[in-house]
Amino acid sequence: MHTDVLIVGAGPTGLALGIDLARRGVDALVVEKAGKLFPGSRGKGIQPRTMEVFDDLGVLDAIHAAGGSYPVGMVWQDGKQVGEHQMFDPAEATEDSPYNAPWMVPQWRTQQILAARLTELGGEVAFGRELTGLTQDEEGVTARFADGEDIRARYLVAADGGRSAVRRALGIGMTGETVDPQPMLVADVRLTGLDRDYWHVFPPSGEGDGFLAICPLAGTEDFQVAAQFPADTAVDVSPDGVRKVVAARSHLDPSDVTEVRWASDFRPRMALADRFRSGRVFLAGDAAHIHSPAGGQGLNTSVQDAYNLGWKLGAVLRGGASATLLATYEEERRPVAADMLGLSASVHRGETRRGDATRQLGLGYRDSSLTRETRATATGVRAGDRAPDGLLGGTRLFDAFRGPHWTLVAVGTEAPAELPDSVQVVQGEAQTSYGTGLFLVRPDGYVGWAGETPGGLKEYVTTVGLL
Repeated sequence: MHTDVLIVGAGPTGLALGIDLARRGVDALVVEKAGKLFPGSRGKGIQPRTMEVFDDLGVLDAIHAAGGSYPVGMVWQDGKQVGEHQMFDPAEATEDSPYNAPWMVPQWRTQQILAARLTELGGEVAFGRELTGLTQDEEGVTARFADGEDIRARYLVAADGGRSAVRRALGIGMTGETVDPQPMLVADVRLTGLDRDYWHVFPPSGEGDGFLAICPLAGTEDFQVAAQFPADTAVDVSPDGVRKVVAARSHLDPSDVTEVRWASDFRPRMALADRFRSGRVFLAGDAAHIHSPAGGQGLNTSVQDAYNLGWKLGAVLRGGASATLLATYEEERRPVAADMLGLSASVHRGETRRGDATRQLGLGYRDSSLTRETRATATGVRAGDRAPDGLLGGTRLFDAFRGPHWTLVAVGTEAPAELPDSVQVVQGEAQTSYGTGLFLVRPDGYVGWAGETPGGLKEYVTTVGLL
């Protein structure tokens, strides 16, 4: 079997990449070791920047319909409510940032939505395909599977999680540390005795106990249970084990937990792959970086890996761009992942509140080799920055950006008459966020080139394969 891109892993990373490639007409196949999509809620927070990505990928309406906003925390002690706890610093939606707060959707539901969108675009997921090894040469990659059927691809992307079989096969190491030696239980349950208006928090009540948190999962009848244990504890993830810890640390009885739908344990840690690429193989998502769940950065950073890599693979495979463009994936994403790992650890340790930094709207690529800022004095948005939303000449910018194309934003400056067909133009006399000038917005929503005049623009678009 042959394909342009083989994506190993049908989590949010692999599915998002599959969607992006499918809409670009790239032949891609997603393979998954398990027999079905992941069943748990693990990564439940969709950050504002990822909401913007989902807007572009065509799944935002479904994500909005499937989830809800995060509830306020309610602290309990001795069976009584003792006070509210604000889990996030508030933020107002603005014209340039219409999504102002994280949106809660259980991971299993996010994956269902992404898989449905992939199918809609003609893509597919092949389940029950366990990768056992791979070889590569100058022309492509051959992946071997337990069922005996090899797949040949021009490129392979490892999106197969923190225990990535692809990463191990490549011999790429990970550098990291344990964020917290105390293990965690996380479970999806049905229960009675608690309302769905709050994220219920039960602080440690005695020596050696850890906290218990029970969060209603928006859009479902489930609650997510999270419990911390002393170091070296063997966490019991059986239904009786989950019921026992809920009853021991709250006013609920074991029988109040009417169903345990999924349960797992983990040790919070952070780790970064030494490389994000080996030849024709790329690492993305948890295969490249492992986060503490605090702050909700892991799933979001992972989806944005896919968003960065997708347009570059599409440009090389379908747009005629040089394969050297693919070198910018690691250049751009590894520093971002390193920063987000530090942020996750800081939130986990209580050193940073969930707020502006965790929304990921300030991330960018100003230092990238793909970034060209040609203005002598840059005001407002600079090359490398996220391209904000807003109105220009009666057009909403996010509407103009939506799709696999590039966009030239011309503010108070005449756009050049001759541009590649793959570049759409939006122009007007004034735009608060952008200032004045020409801004060439990449398919992933970042400004690649900015100038006062078109001088240098043609050279840039040639570099990135648009001419």
